[in-house]
Amino acid sequence: MINAVGNPQAILLLGGTSEIGLAIVAEYLKKGPARVVLAALPGDPLREESAAQVKAAGASEVEVIDFDALDFDSHPKVVEQAWSRGDIDVAIVVFGIMGDAEELWQDQRKAVLAAEINYTASVSVGVLLGERFKAQGYGNILALSSVAGEKIRRVHFVYGSTKAGMDGFYQGLGEALRPFGPKVTIVRPGQVRTKLSAHVKEAPLTVNKEQVAEIAVAAADKGKEIVWAPGAFRYVMMVLRHIPRPIFRKLPV
Repeated sequence: MINAVGNPQAILLLGGTSEIGLAIVAEYLKKGPARVVLAALPGDPLREESAAQVKAAGASEVEVIDFDALDFDSHPKVVEQAWSRGDIDVAIVVFGIMGDAEELWQDQRKAVLAAEINYTASVSVGVLLGERFKAQGYGNILALSSVAGEKIRRVHFVYGSTKAGMDGFYQGLGEALRPFGPKVTIVRPGQVRTKLSAHVKEAPLTVNKEQVAEIAVAAADKGKEIVWAPGAFRYVMMVLRHIPRPIFRKLPV
């Protein structure tokens, strides 16, 4: 149950070893201790390190449970296990893959894999989270989308298309849950500095994961439906959305 000053007492991170996800959890823990459930891929070598990181950030207790995004049939059990010790106040959906952009559109298996993880699995857990939060009558879902899904670019159109679908689903989920109390906040970051992106040339408006976390938590606290990280991307995308495609394709990637 969210306490008297609005701080969550139980947090679920779906994508339990995600750098950005862990940063969001740490940002919440600045408000006060909470029970944290890390739902992570079985065998992920970062599970123990992630649990220790969350504990050091101030979690009152940390539970690690198995979560395989591709095992759709197991998702009801995952969510049931997360709720087994009481209500979850905040659920953070951050799992996903980017992959090699040129491989994705030329490799059917890899393209389908990206679609299943980034979109289908996000829908699968989103429906289950929606059921739980509707029954509770309160709570927040934070869904990590991407500016890549707002205006699909040739450079990574497979990834962008999966994020566009995921983004649209969570927008709809927020509308569906609105009459019942829970809220959904969609976070649209641009490029984020993480270990996985260390080899990539930095794009304009690149941010640290801690900045994304601050923006995400502040937006959720205010009940915002969509937030960009950094905020300037909101205005960049307003312009890009209205540029005709013949001109858009000539812009530098």
